[in-house]
Amino acid sequence: MATLNVGNLGEYLREQRRNAQLSLRQLADAAGVSNPYLSQIERGLRKPSAEILQQLAKALRISAETLYVQAGILDERDRDEVETRAAILADPSINERQKQVLLQIYESFRKENGTAPTAAQDGSDTADDQPRAAGDD
Repeated sequence: MATLNVGNLGEYLREQRRNAQLSLRQLADAAGVSNPYLSQIERGLRKPSAEILQQLAKALRISAETLYVQAGILDERDRDEVETRAAILADPSINERQKQVLLQIYESFRKENGTAPTAAQDGSDTADDQPRAAGDD
C-alpha cells in the first residue's frame, strides 16, 4: 500500500475548500468532522481514513477517488482513469444505465490499447445490477 502524502493532501483540501467558498468550520460541519481535526488534516498533521476522505469529498462535491489519489491510497498512474470514471459517474445529463454502458466502452478501449484497466472489477460488479437489453443473455 502506498504511503500517505499528507502534506499535499492538506494543501489540495484547502484549495478545494476555498474554491467551494467554504470556511473551515462550514466544511467540518458538512463532513461531520471537528473543526480542529480538519485544520490538522489541512496542515498535514493528521492522516485521515478513507471514510473521512469520502465524507470530505461528499461535502466538497468532488470524487472520493480524487482525494484517495491525493492521499496516496490510489496510485498516481491511475489518476486519469479515476478522474474519467468520476466525471462519467457525476454527469447528471445521462442515466445510470448510460453511465454503465459508457464505462464499459471506456474499459474496452483501454484494453484494446493495451492499458491495464484498474477499475474493471468496479464496472463488472455494478453491471450485474443493471437491466439488460434484449439479446444480452
